Amino acid sequence: MVLRQLDEKAVAKLVAEATAAPSMHNAQPWRFRFVSAEGLLLLGADPERAMPRSDPGNRALHIGCGAALFNLRVAAAHADLVAETTLLPEPQDPLLLAAVQLADPVGNGRDDELARLHPAIRQRHTSRHPFAEQDIPEETRAALRDAAAREEADLLFPGPWHAETLLDLIRDAECRDVMDPATTEDLVRWTRLGPEADIAVDGVPEYAFGPRKRDGRAPVRDFAGRRAVADRGTLTFEHVPHLALLSTRGDGPADWLRAGQALERVLLEATLADLATSLTSHALENRDLRLLARDPGTGAGQVQMVLRIGYGPRGPSTPRRPVQDVLDFM
Repeated sequence: MVLRQLDEKAVAKLVAEATAAPSMHNAQPWRFRFVSAEGLLLLGADPERAMPRSDPGNRALHIGCGAALFNLRVAAAHADLVAETTLLPEPQDPLLLAAVQLADPVGNGRDDELARLHPAIRQRHTSRHPFAEQDIPEETRAALRDAAAREEADLLFPGPWHAETLLDLIRDAECRDVMDPATTEDLVRWTRLGPEADIAVDGVPEYAFGPRKRDGRAPVRDFAGRRAVADRGTLTFEHVPHLALLSTRGDGPADWLRAGQALERVLLEATLADLATSLTSHALENRDLRLLARDPGTGAGQVQMVLRIGYGPRGPSTPRRPVQDVLDFM
């Protein structure tokens, strides 16, 4: 391994691209530290951005940080660097999620498959808009399944019966929220309305809520709830949404980090295929419902995320925290 001396500007650029990743309610629950003498970039969890109501076990927090880790690997490959990654390097420090050794490529050189995904980092946005009632070609589905497999995860496109079950579970989760308003505490904390939306550096601003749903069966969380949002509009969404389930074999912190990396790889691959994407973890936030989301045929795997994929607008970009707020140098 040949270490490359990286200045603060180069490291900051890598971290800026890492933090373009999605996270639950755009909470951005990550911290980075760069150990200059070792060329080592450390990724940690920010517990102040955890969601005790929606994510009591920090599963979604790990998935978001895993997505940021994958973006970092892509950005490193684009910069002609090798990013040797170790998950959970210090068992006694559960907040330290990954250590990334940055070095010059030797032997086979950089990972061109990762570098190929780099343009999609800034193009990918969560879309809460209607998608077209249009099939996704099988070769595209195969490419997305392969993207997940490269990160030790499975991507399943459920059949009609299974998809119907998923939609029922999501509706069940929505009804539970209505019955217990306390479950919306995290959502209220991380949504930005009115003038706050224009200056926010995190959370979901009102301009990214998308229109209200008049009709259709697409699973899109309404971030406004009963709160008024000016000029939002109402539209019909797709009646046959294209869903995909991302699963891992295990269900611990390392598996969640792998799920996050697989999720972001799938999302970037979908973006390059001109697909729009959105995520729903609504039914997965309740353990009882999450178990029911499994493939009814095999019952195997741990469902980590439900994706909605299709052809439509990609949605607006959402704010990101300044790099200096999430990166420290040592």
